[in-house]
Amino acid sequence: MKIALVGFGKMGHMIKDAAIELGHEVCVTIDSFAPDADVKNSNADDMVRAVKSSGAEGVIEFTHPSAVVQNLKALVPLGLPLVVGTTGWADAEKEIGELCAANGGTLVRSSNFSTGVNVFYKIIEEAVKLMNSYSEYDTAIWEAHHNQKADSPSGTALEIARRVMANNPNKTKMVVDAFHQKPDASELHVSSTRCGAIPGTHTVFFDSPADTIEITHRARGRQGFAIGAVRALVSLDNALKCGKIQKGRIYSLGDLE
Repeated sequence: MKIALVGFGKMGHMIKDAAIELGHEVCVTIDSFAPDADVKNSNADDMVRAVKSSGAEGVIEFTHPSAVVQNLKALVPLGLPLVVGTTGWADAEKEIGELCAANGGTLVRSSNFSTGVNVFYKIIEEAVKLMNSYSEYDTAIWEAHHNQKADSPSGTALEIARRVMANNPNKTKMVVDAFHQKPDASELHVSSTRCGAIPGTHTVFFDSPADTIEITHRARGRQGFAIGAVRALVSLDNALKCGKIQKGRIYSLGDLE
C-alpha cells in the first residue's frame, strides 16, 4: 500500500520504518518543521497537493493537537482511507464527522493504536463488570507520561475512563481536575503526571478498605503505536474494499475487528 505520512516527527519516523518493515511504501512525508520531510508544507493547500501528487492510497496523520483539526478538514475531502493518531480533537469530532459524510471521507481514530493497549481496554471492561458486584470498591484512573507530551489527561486515559463509565452505572461524571472538596461517589477521578522521560503508563485502581487491585499498562517505546497505526490503515482499506464498513464515517479500531 502507498502511504502518505502527515507528521514526520519522532512518531512519524517510526511509522515510516514500521510501514516499510510490513511491506508497504511511504510515498511522501509531510511536516512543517521536520528538516528531512519530503514536503515542508506551509498551508493546507500544499499538503493536499503533496498527497494527491504522491499517488497515495491512504494517509496516516500523526501531528499535534493544535494542528489536527485543520489537517483533517483538508485531508477528509480527498476521500482516501485516513488513520488519525493525534488526540485532543474530541470537541471537533461532530464537525469532522459531518465533513466525512458530505465528502465520502472515511477515517479511523484511536487514542492509542498499540495492540497491547487495545487488549488492555478489554481487560478493564471485564474487570469493571466483575467489580460491580462488590460495592465496597471504588475506582480511579492515573496516567503518567514524559514532559514533552502536549495534552493532559492522555487520550488513552480518557478512553479508559469512558469504558469504565460505560460498564459501571455508579460512575456518571469524569473529573480530570484536582478536587477541592470530598469527591462524590458518582465521580470518576482521572489524574495525570508529566515528568522527565516517563514512558506512557496507565493504571486503573479498584480500592476498598481491605485492599487495592491495580491493573497497569506500561509502554516500553513507541514501536507498538507505529505498527498498530500502519495495520489500522491496511485494515481500514480492506474493510472499505470488501464492504464491511461504509464510506463517509468516523470509525474506531473496534469497528474494524
